[in-house]
Amino acid sequence: MHESSLPGGFVNAVVRVGDTVRRPASTRTTFVGDLLRLLEASGWSGAPRYLGMDDEGREVLGHLDGHVAWEPQQPASVSSDESLVTVARLVREFHDLTAGSPLAGGREVVCHNDLSPKNTVYQLSGGELRPTAFIDWDLAAPGARVHDIAHVCWQYLGLGPSVTDVAEVARRMRLIVDSYELTDRQRLVSTILWWQDRCWRGIESQADAGDVAMARLRDAGVVRQVQTAYQWVLDRRGVLERSVQ
Repeated sequence: MHESSLPGGFVNAVVRVGDTVRRPASTRTTFVGDLLRLLEASGWSGAPRYLGMDDEGREVLGHLDGHVAWEPQQPASVSSDESLVTVARLVREFHDLTAGSPLAGGREVVCHNDLSPKNTVYQLSGGELRPTAFIDWDLAAPGARVHDIAHVCWQYLGLGPSVTDVAEVARRMRLIVDSYELTDRQRLVSTILWWQDRCWRGIESQADAGDVAMARLRDAGVVRQVQTAYQWVLDRRGVLERSVQ
């Protein structure tokens, strides 16, 4: 069948074949397959179906129709308060489905670990785009609820120098944690900083080790961008922490 490249895949080559998506297998393939099967068996529609492996050794996933927000400029409805509320509630749903499961491995839940608009499928609802599903689960692993919510705050709010209204972004952080009903709020901002520090250091170390994809990210200036975002959050840590208490 005809293969067509899907946009937005900076690290992995992802293609569409009919109603399926094919992506390179990794050491996480078995875990991700088990996770997606668990979510499907629970009746949750917020993730693609796992359909096994193809003859080329690639993961085969069901294709999810909709708008994936991978480009820098997006319709206003993608970043609206209503969409943020829906994202937070979707995260709560799959966290609750994995809590106490063998896949959580004694941790609170299974985390996606890469939640962002670029990994979110949006569909029209009442004439506006709203989040309906998350894709790219290859970094999923046991973790704490606050890990994913911190990543949501960083990525969906674009925390960094591009923020012009700190009070507004603080309000929207509160909207996210309230919609999720997060109890572990005192660690939220420190976890955002942890993610940012971990991100740029991971890119650097993997690029130095010869990872071509990570080298491309570094060459594109991503390390500096994340470092700058880290400093922005650090400088406003007190304001952001008070906003979610």
